[in-house]
Amino acid sequence: MVSIECFFVLSALLFFIGVFGFITRRNLLAMLISVELILNSVDLNFAAFNRILYPGQLEGFFFTLFSIGISAAESAVAIAIIINVYRNYNSDQVNSIKNMKN
Repeated sequence: MVSIECFFVLSALLFFIGVFGFITRRNLLAMLISVELILNSVDLNFAAFNRILYPGQLEGFFFTLFSIGISAAESAVAIAIIINVYRNYNSDQVNSIKNMKN
């Protein structure tokens, strides 16, 4: 049986790797993957806290499924935007979006 602390440590690692990747990368796709890592750490926390606080109920797991659905929709929209930026500017760097303001 895996202890709850292991889930929290894994969640914290996922969160900090995601934040580090989002801050250091200038590639739009890498930034999207970093945001997904952050959202996955939140999902893991939902499931772990549900296991601690309400062991016989499934509210945390339903929140996790809802969050996964929202993440999938967010990813689809973000990838569509990234593809559009790449078609217009032939680059997937953050600097390409700054050119859209002009």
